[in-house]
Amino acid sequence: MSIEQIGFIGGGNMAAALIGGLETSQPGAWRFTVIEPLAAARDNLRRFASVTSHAAPNADLAACTAIVLAVKPQHFADAARAIAPWARGKLIVSIAAGIRCGDISRWLDGQGAIVRCMPNTPALIGAGVTGLYASTNVLPAQHALATRLLAAVGETVWVKQESELDAVTAVSGSGPAYVFYFIEALERGALELGLDAAAARQLAIATMLGAAKLAAQSDEAPAVLRERVTSKGGTTYAALTSMAADGIDAAIVRALQAAAHRAAEMGDEFGKM
Repeated sequence: MSIEQIGFIGGGNMAAALIGGLETSQPGAWRFTVIEPLAAARDNLRRFASVTSHAAPNADLAACTAIVLAVKPQHFADAARAIAPWARGKLIVSIAAGIRCGDISRWLDGQGAIVRCMPNTPALIGAGVTGLYASTNVLPAQHALATRLLAAVGETVWVKQESELDAVTAVSGSGPAYVFYFIEALERGALELGLDAAAARQLAIATMLGAAKLAAQSDEAPAVLRERVTSKGGTTYAALTSMAADGIDAAIVRALQAAAHRAAEMGDEFGKM
């Protein structure tokens, strides 16, 4: 079995999640070179036998088939410029929100084949979903490698237009926060109805988890599943009628539009660096 050498620029939580997922799913198939300036983060990576870490980019990156840029958008330009000497012919994977392929290519001096990804935080437990977009010079083998890398932490969805990644960011990238927000609201409502804190949390989380699993395993649309729980004049009907009167569904759509708009703004903002 051949061993794939992968570089990571940034050794934080998402990098650690990807490395852990790859080690678990395909043991012995990977070696990782991680560039991470923070000593504490490098120490955290020592639990992975396949990782060699450094404080700054160096020639070890030359042996990598792919380099994953796992840094925050505000640090992205500097990180990309620093690895430009080793980017030629490699798959370059970005997991930063908003940062566009054209700007990444410019910072890399036109080197590398770029795939943009938007994972989400459930990737930390192997339950994420990642939207991906490939620039025009990405080869089929590189496309497949990007899928392997991100599939190690959950599901993958490829989009055909780069602009669609702003929508992916709004729906799934930011989406876990919306779910946590709804869980918070369920907890609060349960407390105000007289349940104790432990019961309120257990009921809220288990309900969200169970409903999501049911939707994932069903061939029917969520609207159909919702209708099956909703008896005319019953308790669920009363709750959903109240939500409709408050415009909850429209508010959620507006929230996603705001998130997508901000993702596009970030591309404009950080692309000037």
